[in-house]
Amino acid sequence: MGLLMLLFSAVIFCQSLQLDYYTDTGPGPGFFPLWLSGGLGIFSLSYIVSSFKEKIAFSEILPTGSGLWNVVTLVGSLVFFLLTVEYLGFLMACTIMLFFILRRLFTWYSGLMISIAISLCLFVVFHIFLGVPLPVNALGW
Repeated sequence: MGLLMLLFSAVIFCQSLQLDYYTDTGPGPGFFPLWLSGGLGIFSLSYIVSSFKEKIAFSEILPTGSGLWNVVTLVGSLVFFLLTVEYLGFLMACTIMLFFILRRLFTWYSGLMISIAISLCLFVVFHIFLGVPLPVNALGW
């Protein structure tokens, strides 16, 4: 994970060098990405160094029992959302994804109502108020 974060910070750092660091009115669009990616690179390097100090078996990292099932459900729901959002639309795909995540915590009808409410709120805020183009199905939602 440390190597991935170091690679990510290096890419962002290189990209930020293409933007103006400072303009006539103050810090430019490259100011914050440069410093944040530099800080992330330093933190990822310290994480990599500290990971070599402790020997941890791979079997100790993964959760077991219900924790493992929660991780599998979360990853599976996210993959489902990514694969179906273009066809089902944001509202339907988000509702189904949240329902599968919340069904372990609530009764099925409470989880369904919470999923619908959260999806509707996200759709209204981002699509209607902020004008973010979200994928919609043939019905317009």
